[in-house]
Amino acid sequence: MKTVVFIIFCLLFIKATSQDLQEGFTYLETGRYPEAERFFKNVIHIYPTNKTALLCYGRAIGLNGNAPKAKMIFTDLVKTYPENFELALNYAESLLWNRDFVEAQSHYEKLIHSAPESFSALLGYANTLSNLKKYSEALIVVHKALAIDSVNTNALISRKYIRLGQAAQWQKEGKIHEAINIIQSNFMDFPNDQDSLLNLINIYLITNQLDFARQAYETITDRVTRDTGLALLAHKQSNDKEALLIAEKVYAFAKASSTPLSIIKASERYVQALIWNAHYKKAETVLKTLHLKYLDSIWVWSLEATLYTYRGQFSKSIETYQHILQKDSTSFDGNLGIANAYRAKGQPNLAKTYALKTLTYYPAQRDAQQLINILQTELQPTLQSIVNQTTDNGGNEAYAYHVSATFPISHHLKASVGYAYRTTENVNTFEMAKTQTFQGGASYRIHHNTWAESDIQLIKATIGQNDYTGVTGKLSITARPWALQYLKVGYQRELQNFNATLINESLYLNNYSLNYNMGTTYGLGWYTGYTYTHQTDGNTRNLLFTSLYYHFTKKPLIKGGINYQYLSFNEQVPALYFSPEKYHAIEIFTELSGKLHKINYYANTAIGYQFVNEDPSSFAFRLEGRLSYQFATSLQLGIYGKYSNVASATATGFEFMDLGLKLNWRL
Repeated sequence: MKTVVFIIFCLLFIKATSQDLQEGFTYLETGRYPEAERFFKNVIHIYPTNKTALLCYGRAIGLNGNAPKAKMIFTDLVKTYPENFELALNYAESLLWNRDFVEAQSHYEKLIHSAPESFSALLGYANTLSNLKKYSEALIVVHKALAIDSVNTNALISRKYIRLGQAAQWQKEGKIHEAINIIQSNFMDFPNDQDSLLNLINIYLITNQLDFARQAYETITDRVTRDTGLALLAHKQSNDKEALLIAEKVYAFAKASSTPLSIIKASERYVQALIWNAHYKKAETVLKTLHLKYLDSIWVWSLEATLYTYRGQFSKSIETYQHILQKDSTSFDGNLGIANAYRAKGQPNLAKTYALKTLTYYPAQRDAQQLINILQTELQPTLQSIVNQTTDNGGNEAYAYHVSATFPISHHLKASVGYAYRTTENVNTFEMAKTQTFQGGASYRIHHNTWAESDIQLIKATIGQNDYTGVTGKLSITARPWALQYLKVGYQRELQNFNATLINESLYLNNYSLNYNMGTTYGLGWYTGYTYTHQTDGNTRNLLFTSLYYHFTKKPLIKGGINYQYLSFNEQVPALYFSPEKYHAIEIFTELSGKLHKINYYANTAIGYQFVNEDPSSFAFRLEGRLSYQFATSLQLGIYGKYSNVASATATGFEFMDLGLKLNWRL
């Protein structure tokens, strides 16, 4: 209750000493607390026992920031004058200055018991309850104070902030409708109140009510606050170009005509918008200027750490966040930022540690809770089931069912088991076969984002009255050697089971592969995969696939590019499987993926030409699509389909189609 100054009491004693105290009262009334402190210090030097001067001196130093000393003065005064109600009120207020809220509550309750109609006591008690986050009780008490003085500005302001505190509490409890209503009730006392608008906007952003957030932002009177908010909103609506346009304008405006705090706010949003739009060089240039201007400011370092994260330089991002935490161990940006950086780098245990630290300093903080939920979700067992049908224009039809389960033992070790049943038949020759596969495997995080994966499969194949068993499996290492680059090397032994004839041949493929993907910060990428295959019939195969692509948009993700494929077999066995001496294919492709509410979607289309040996070129076309619905956080059901006439996609080189139903369930 800094604003509640009991000058009335002091005025009753304006002539209590031979020196006129009016000058000191004026300093207190006008908020000139340093001058008031000096004035009354001089008075009590001459009159050390003057009650009025001591009271005013205590208020002056308390309101000037020295709360402990003010409390000592009022403690001595209430001991000397235990029956003086006004001194008791000032002592209670000094407890608030010192944040001794529990003691203040007890003291105010005694004051209200002795003077239930005291406006000052009621208002102080309401503010105490608010600081103790007892908002419902605080509202009841502040309404009692307003019943005594309905137009008191201090009481109306207190009620406003009590309502905002109650709204924040309800929002954390999921009572969104109640939180919005209580904030809106502030507008009856303070039309278009900016604090209430910003709190309302925060709830709209958290609950993804972006249209309401935009309407509220547009009523903000301060241009920098409004436009930096609209830039953030544009980013959340996946319109980063608009976000940058708004941020550029408000940045220029702030530098020309705003306060230092507004310049910081506009500068921060401008750099963020540059990063969102992948203008990293420009963001780096602006950050250098900000470092020179604001020296070792945490908010500038936080922006730099964000830039490193977007560039995929997670080690540098972590180093920067560590610098922030050395300066301020309670920094929200530092703790949550380093938590996200550790997760991206592949250190989930450290990510969880810092996410929990964030919640220690900022209880129930939404982003920290979401990160912990994600980390906990990664440790939940999952069950996947797939039913599918494949056909080609050579008369082959196959039906398959596959179920698998993954059991994370820790963030570094996962185990898996699976079972698959597949039947295949040629409707022209009536040849039929079935296979059963039992699988067990494990994956281990060797270091950060480097994983070793392996599994072994026992296969039982039945063709007519004959059957046989075999062993297949795979071993691979997947790593991220540099920022935005991924490497995978592996070995896989598989049974060629596309049709019954091939299953009858008991033909196994031993594949040795190397896959490398190089991304860039400006959307261009290059993927290359090479596989050398040695087959149990003595034949060998070379397969090269390379793709140059570009990301046009992020949300939804739209990607396009050019693919090239080369295939060659050492021996040609056309009667049994597609095995050209040389095969080339070149195609252009587009890819679309994203999420709309609870629906995830993906589509990939590619068209081009393929060349088999010396034959004339032929048209090549591939189409793939997936659609899934999230019934709950743990349950997702989807359908998928594939079509291709690319010769190397099948054993026979004809048209091929695959349709399936897929279920994912986190246990």
